[in-house]
Amino acid sequence: MPLFVPVSFPPSERDQKADIISTVEFNYSGELLATGDKGGRVVIFQREQESKNRPSSRGEYNVYSTFQSHEPEFDYLKSLEIEEKINKIRWLPQQNAAHFLLSANDKTIKLWKISERDKRAEGYNLKDEDGRLRDPFRITTLRVSLSHLFQWHFELQVQPVKVPVLMPMDLMVEASPRRIFANAHTYHINSISVNSDYETYLSADDLRINLWHLEITDRSFSILYAISDVPLPILLKHVLPYIVDIKPANMEELTEVITAAECHPHQCNVFVYSSSKGTIRLCDMRAAALCDRHSKFFEEPEDPSSRSFFSEIISSISDVKFSHSGRYMMTRDYLSVKVWDLNMENRPVETYQVHEYLRSKLCSLYENDCIFDKFECCWNGSDSAIMTGSYNNFFRMFDRNTRRDITLEASRENSKPRAMLKPRKVCTGGKRKKDEISVDSLDFNKKILHTAWHPKENVIAVAATNNLYIFQDKLN
Repeated sequence: MPLFVPVSFPPSERDQKADIISTVEFNYSGELLATGDKGGRVVIFQREQESKNRPSSRGEYNVYSTFQSHEPEFDYLKSLEIEEKINKIRWLPQQNAAHFLLSANDKTIKLWKISERDKRAEGYNLKDEDGRLRDPFRITTLRVSLSHLFQWHFELQVQPVKVPVLMPMDLMVEASPRRIFANAHTYHINSISVNSDYETYLSADDLRINLWHLEITDRSFSILYAISDVPLPILLKHVLPYIVDIKPANMEELTEVITAAECHPHQCNVFVYSSSKGTIRLCDMRAAALCDRHSKFFEEPEDPSSRSFFSEIISSISDVKFSHSGRYMMTRDYLSVKVWDLNMENRPVETYQVHEYLRSKLCSLYENDCIFDKFECCWNGSDSAIMTGSYNNFFRMFDRNTRRDITLEASRENSKPRAMLKPRKVCTGGKRKKDEISVDSLDFNKKILHTAWHPKENVIAVAATNNLYIFQDKLN
């Protein structure tokens, strides 16, 4: 298990609800880190390059770009207010000098282009230096002279044509929306996932999953076939607008909702989605256009002796993630993290208890609605360790090889720069030791719902309400 030290504390300037971080995501190289908040803003951090003058700067992330991704809207037909909160951010692999990412609120998904500009063109013929269009009469003027009393003399004066040149300027990072995918979700979007073909992506709400093509914004599709003789827009004109639909004919018969969805990292035809009943369905888009019939069904049998009023609530899966290898998937419910082998459907191969000490507190957690919190989980780059959040600004890490686990805390008081994080322990009863904290003293308003792990290195990002903490493994 790596020993982590804090390297960056990009704080929020204001302590408001709009600044609460709602999603965190590294790009494919790990050099950029994007966060979304409840105010609809996206903040991108860039990793500092190591220099001889500042060797300690390795791993530090500084603000690279900030832009408003979504604005609050109002659906007049349904009398429904649509929040600007960013639910998910997903990066696309970098193909050129620019970066692209998808950001989604409850109803709309946007594709953003993040690009740099350090030169500007000067010497336009039709524009002034400030960018305004010139008066045509200033470009070609007519000079009039009275050389004789009754005779006009016209002289045509034409300004010389200039060739614009590129001049250096201060570096400017621009964020521009390239595509807007709207009007396809009746319910709130909870997941987006870029497919391994890098041309399509999934978006899921409570009852449906849509498949989008990155170049087509006016409709989503049920399944994409690579038929070279048929143009893609014609091929997809009459297909279903979704690939999964669990909405019953009578909404009173609704028993479960979709909670998360994820594309397979290597097989573009395979995806999984989880439900509020604690089940996971793996679907193959080659089998049928509408994937209501799953290919595999993952569910762990429940022990009847441990069933209680809260069983169905705490078994609801809040996040599902494929491993980088594609062999395993990880699910997070309220109390635990489970690792599943795609070849074994009847039970998980690994189960890690995140905060089992809260089982006795479920009644009070139900009363303050904390039992409905949706914790995310993430893999490290080699799939050998997993991480997820908890309460009191604690986050848990599990080593799959040694089966060791550790609890760390993200807070300014306990995280001095370049100082190693100390493990925290929760005392569930009996005499409390000096470094332990009582389960009754946990602050349930401080919670870590969103975490991210660098795809190649032991660098992690942890969102604690309106603050972002970045840690890296301690160097010898």
